[in-house]
Amino acid sequence: MVKIMLGDEVVQSKIRFKVRLDFRGEYKPGRFLFGSRPVDQVAQMIREEQVTLLKNMPMQGIVLEDYDISAEPYVIFDDLIGEKVAYAPAILTITADSIEDMVKFIMREEFRKIEILEPPQMIITNKDLERILFKMGEEFRSHLIYFAKRLKK
Repeated sequence: MVKIMLGDEVVQSKIRFKVRLDFRGEYKPGRFLFGSRPVDQVAQMIREEQVTLLKNMPMQGIVLEDYDISAEPYVIFDDLIGEKVAYAPAILTITADSIEDMVKFIMREEFRKIEILEPPQMIITNKDLERILFKMGEEFRSHLIYFAKRLKK
């Protein structure tokens, strides 16, 4: 819970925010006689899978209120791999118990934008900031380990 000023008193409140995640779809060659799917379809499939996982997987301190996957995927040319890649945006409306719970979404590779809906102001103490930075460090280390494992494959 975050602390907010309500008149002269400090009360605890949850955080309500919108986060935009753009899920990446890359070209994968087809098998045997079957052709491959276009990158925008791959991005849409990945978006639907990931949003379904987020909807159905219970996360402590997180409630997925709403999601919008109606935005069309967009395709760009990636200079690093030399191919076209597609991104399928999803906008999630989430309620979190604390700022540390929000870090799970902000540290994702797909993260693009965040908008805090409620509360309009928060009080963050030194201890709160220490917990937030510690959580960000943990998430960063876990992502580094994940990417290191992916590179070894």
